[in-house]
Amino acid sequence: MKSIEDYIISVPDFPKPGILFRDVTGILGNPKALRLTLDTLYRMLDNYEFDAIAGLEARGFLFGVSVAEHFGKPFIPVRKKGKLPRETVSVEYDLEYGSASIEIHKDALKAGDRIVIVDDLLATGGTAKAAIKLIEKLGGKIECCAFVIELFDLKGREFLDGYRVETLTKFPGH
Repeated sequence: MKSIEDYIISVPDFPKPGILFRDVTGILGNPKALRLTLDTLYRMLDNYEFDAIAGLEARGFLFGVSVAEHFGKPFIPVRKKGKLPRETVSVEYDLEYGSASIEIHKDALKAGDRIVIVDDLLATGGTAKAAIKLIEKLGGKIECCAFVIELFDLKGREFLDGYRVETLTKFPGH
């Protein structure tokens, strides 16, 4: 049987020269690969007690909704600013080339809720750290940050120091 790593497509020079993009559409386009990935995520998260799953836009939605459904928990979409229709809470964070904002609905969770953050990729950790701040701003507690892929040499895990980080696969970032 193939491993999850076998289904991740490496795309050189995307989105700019020198970047080796790790593409999860190889997983999404193969039912056996998707089942393997989801089953592995489920087993990994079996050891955690949590109240909801927060998925980061956009590829975190692809895995996070399935995880939420599997465990019978609510799904909280963490979106780019201006994409959610009701009252929101937002946080701004720095990127290599500027800044960005993400937000969640103000009523997405209750103080004390234990949250698992799900995304496809951990690189520098900036977006995940912003999501952590956002959830904590509403009184949520981060149980774990779960990623399909970790680009280990970009040190995102270190940026998330103090939080539990789980990954299914690891690759160099370049």
